[in-house]
Amino acid sequence: KEQELDSKDAIILHQFSRPKNGIPSLSPFCLKIETYLRMLDLPYQNYFDGKLSPQGKMPWIEYNHEQVSGSEFIVDFLEEKLGVNLNRNLTPQEIAVSRAVTKMVEEHLYWTIAYCQWVDNVEETQKLLAMNGPLSDTLKWLLSHLNGSMVRREMYGHGIGRFSKEEVYTLMEKDLRTLATLLGDKKYFMGSKMSTLDATVFGHLAQAMWTLPGTRPEQLIRGELINLAMFCERMRRKFWPEWFVEVEDLYYDGDSESSTSSTPACLLDFGLFSRTDTLDDSDSSSQSARQTHTPSPVSDHSLFDSDMGTGSENDIQLKEEIMPDLEV
Repeated sequence: KEQELDSKDAIILHQFSRPKNGIPSLSPFCLKIETYLRMLDLPYQNYFDGKLSPQGKMPWIEYNHEQVSGSEFIVDFLEEKLGVNLNRNLTPQEIAVSRAVTKMVEEHLYWTIAYCQWVDNVEETQKLLAMNGPLSDTLKWLLSHLNGSMVRREMYGHGIGRFSKEEVYTLMEKDLRTLATLLGDKKYFMGSKMSTLDATVFGHLAQAMWTLPGTRPEQLIRGELINLAMFCERMRRKFWPEWFVEVEDLYYDGDSESSTSSTPACLLDFGLFSRTDTLDDSDSSSQSARQTHTPSPVSDHSLFDSDMGTGSENDIQLKEEIMPDLEV
């Protein structure tokens, strides 16, 4: 149904509908922005209306009747309007490194993940689309293959689509290894304090972690580059309490008819989201958000409130859960 939109002093986030396997979005940019809002403890309202921005982009936001699209411009807009900044504690050199890595992830790694999702494994991705009705299967097939064709065309224009499948995966592996080296044994990519880069990387790695079981990027992240998997789990537990599922549920095949009661369903929409009481990082941007926003009663308490520093018992537990068959 059409809803009258009044965005006075509220962040309205327009994005794609939730998929069927529990991950918040099949779009790394939608997941990036929603995670970013949660990292800053900014209440927001989701609109899964499928309406693109005037620039044809998704996600996009409305705030006091101003429309902003493009994840980078959304971040800039919120920093200017609300005085928040996840990068407040970074040095100029760290900010420069963060931007360079962001561009590698969003302009290079993104295409290889999209290729794995919408070209090489389009039939599996199709199962994750949430559609109902007598024509749902036909619509899912049509949408997934149209999106796959669009990805192929845009990859070709970008240049990366002119390489073979093996070469595309080689480029993906180089980017993943670069991220793993940069992260090392740190809690976040730029150190002990979270930054915008963490939301960016998480939005992209989550696609490989939870939408592409058994594929090369998923096996690499959960195997040799296990620190990336541990980073994703830390982010998910800290900022997505309603998304946390058991390890065996990570391999849900998307077939609702054959799934059991323990299979993760679509995420509940928390509506106006705030997690003020669960934040334990003492950065000033989070403090400012604590002073201006009221927590939502449905999401005050995370399932995993404590921080999980590298080398802690919590990180060891994460390793055991991500790789249950290996000794750590």
